[in-house]
Amino acid sequence: MRDLTQGSIPRQIVALALPIFAGMLLQTLYYIVDLYFVSRLGDAAIAGVSAAGNLAFVVFALTQMLGVGVVALIAQAVGRKDAAEANLIFNQSLVLSLLCAVLTLVFGYAGMAAYMGTLGADVPTVLMGTTYLNWFLPGLALQFALVAMGSALRGTGIVKPTMVVQGLTVLVNIVLAPVLIAGWGSGHPLGVAGAGLASTVAIAFGVVLLAMYFFKLEKYVQLHPSMWAPRLKIWLRVFNIGLPAGGEFALMFGYMAVIFWIIRAFGAAAQAGFGVGSRVMQAIFLPAMAVAFATAPIVGQNFGARRTDRVRATFRTAVLMTCGVMLLLTLVCQLQSAALIHPFSIEPNVVTVGAQFLGIISLNFVASGIIFTCSSTFQGLGNTWPSLASSSSRLITFVGPAIWLSRQPWFQMRHLWYLSVATVTLQALTSLLLMHREFRRRLRPAAAQPS
Repeated sequence: MRDLTQGSIPRQIVALALPIFAGMLLQTLYYIVDLYFVSRLGDAAIAGVSAAGNLAFVVFALTQMLGVGVVALIAQAVGRKDAAEANLIFNQSLVLSLLCAVLTLVFGYAGMAAYMGTLGADVPTVLMGTTYLNWFLPGLALQFALVAMGSALRGTGIVKPTMVVQGLTVLVNIVLAPVLIAGWGSGHPLGVAGAGLASTVAIAFGVVLLAMYFFKLEKYVQLHPSMWAPRLKIWLRVFNIGLPAGGEFALMFGYMAVIFWIIRAFGAAAQAGFGVGSRVMQAIFLPAMAVAFATAPIVGQNFGARRTDRVRATFRTAVLMTCGVMLLLTLVCQLQSAALIHPFSIEPNVVTVGAQFLGIISLNFVASGIIFTCSSTFQGLGNTWPSLASSSSRLITFVGPAIWLSRQPWFQMRHLWYLSVATVTLQALTSLLLMHREFRRRLRPAAAQPS
């Protein structure tokens, strides 16, 4: 356990953000490595895997429901020095992770064909996406166990073990991807099926490693089978915090699905370009997201310890840091957007779509940094409903106008990207207003308590 209620806030943010960034970077390499080899299979493969990968946002929504609730509740328990409560929450999260994994497999296999049939630009794209999902779904189901264990550690202020495990799983994926996708060494390429299988095997390897860490090394939160009987009150507490955060990812799934559905009229190359561009965008977001993610346990522990001055200072510091990082990333995308797409496709149409997407969408990077920081601060305070309200506002302002634009004779894809910039800016302003209200409502009463 690491005490985050004392010491320099900027140093604590950096100390947590660096390993979080490393872990997130390694996690992103799953998709980057797969995308690199899949891109060699053609536009239909890129488009199919990208559209299928969007379904992962549904799983991410569920993992966020679990992970955010666990981080917030354990961090607050640590701030109160309540180890028993922290252990109960952790063990209940393992039970929840098993339930969510089963639901993912059941509904995933039942609905994948209908999903790909709706979004795919053509028959080859649908076939590629469905094949990929058949092998990737087990890996998505295993993510819940990783999230439960990693979130418990992050709530106690420990992030390095998770980072190391993620690094090792990425190495496994990097080794398996060329063998399974392209047939290096084996002479039996599996194509997009190999991409899904490589990720699933690597994630399973990570689950085993992190479980071994808890069995042998972790002392503060530990595996206690006696705590595995379902406790519905604990589940409700986790979901009360995590459900809105999960809803944010569900809304992101809806946002991405609408875009894939609208631009399918432009063909597989357009979907491939957007798929590559959005993956690159997610990768370059990582430094700012790491700073934002580091904010939650610091806010959570200080809120639990009633150090309201440090809660406010943590938010201010994190906003400045994320905005600074995002400004630099904006400049990179403005100057080198095509260069960021080229490693994943040599098709001119794919590169053009992806570069245009990055060049325009980068105008909202600073606003995105503000949104990330507000969301993480809401998590630390144990109330993520304002984050869901903020994300909902974006979906409302985007979907209707996007569908209207798509029906105009002069419609081009760039109109979607400019609309996205405008709606993200509005969302950032909404998040700041909600953050101000939350501070006014929740921190002043806490300040009256003895510290």
